[in-house]
Amino acid sequence: MTMTQLTTQDLTQIVATHGLPTLLGRLVDYLEADFRRWEDFDKSPRSAAHSPGGVIELMPVADTKEYSFKYVNGHPGNTKLGLSTVVAFGVLADVDTGMPTLISELTLTTALRTAATSVMAAKLLARKDSRTMALIGNGAQSEFQALAFHHLLGIQEVRVYDVDPAATDKLVRNLAAAAPELRVVRSTGVAQAVRGADIVTTVTADKANADILTPEMIEPGMHLNAVGGDCPGKTELATEVVANASVFVEFEPQSRIEGEVQQMPANSPVTELWRVLTMQAAGRRNIAEVTLFDSVGFALEDYSALRLVRDCAKEMGLGREASLIPALADPKNLFGELAAAPQAARKQAA
Repeated sequence: MTMTQLTTQDLTQIVATHGLPTLLGRLVDYLEADFRRWEDFDKSPRSAAHSPGGVIELMPVADTKEYSFKYVNGHPGNTKLGLSTVVAFGVLADVDTGMPTLISELTLTTALRTAATSVMAAKLLARKDSRTMALIGNGAQSEFQALAFHHLLGIQEVRVYDVDPAATDKLVRNLAAAAPELRVVRSTGVAQAVRGADIVTTVTADKANADILTPEMIEPGMHLNAVGGDCPGKTELATEVVANASVFVEFEPQSRIEGEVQQMPANSPVTELWRVLTMQAAGRRNIAEVTLFDSVGFALEDYSALRLVRDCAKEMGLGREASLIPALADPKNLFGELAAAPQAARKQAA
């Protein structure tokens, strides 16, 4: 059994071949299919190693056929060092043998799957006539969110704001090139961006308990897509905003630790999204309801994304064998692999 490696170059080729709207739509389909069989999976909150500068996490999930995990970090100060705030890679393995079958970049893919998950939730929770979105936080994830909502949900106007004007400059420039038909409006502050918006997406990076959205900003019928709060001590919404909304989460045990609902009592009402997809629970109940998708990112989403990039790579003939596992002539003679190496090296030197 061989292990395939997919690089960032492979992922960009997949996007270029399929086109971003098509690939995002296909990813939403994979996510919905996997969330609908939620009870087939062995699930747990991710394992996190926190430090003053950020967090490093491992995110595992498995069904009876395949196991997957993602390594991912979140270090908001990295940009000052010329490094990415978030980097990631992931693995798929065969459950029956334990043999890894795929190792793939997940930095770009995580951005795609996060945006696709936001769309999956908004299809269930936002008003069907939503056409305007406020996008608070204009960093690395922002283009993916804007384009996913534009192409898949019909958002026609995005009001953008970031405390760093250079981040907004970057976002405006990229959106003008990627989707010139999308109206992008620069805002002078959060309140101006949010006013009258159908959907409000927050995707900020600071590891802090912030009140980016406060009660007076919230209007009847809004859908709130809170993406940036994803670890203990990192939130974006004032407590009153969370308390007054209908809250939907991915995996409640993880969201209680990391999401906006970490601010709330342990028994505060939340609905896991898979229950809405399987029609075991209601999504939006009326046009005036304020809905909140408290998104923290869950391992099942990475499993879906890994399946998609593997399938696309097979279709396109991408990837190469990753020589990370010894191909043993005798599976019981691991030491023999070391003994053979010096002999091979001597022959090569001669």
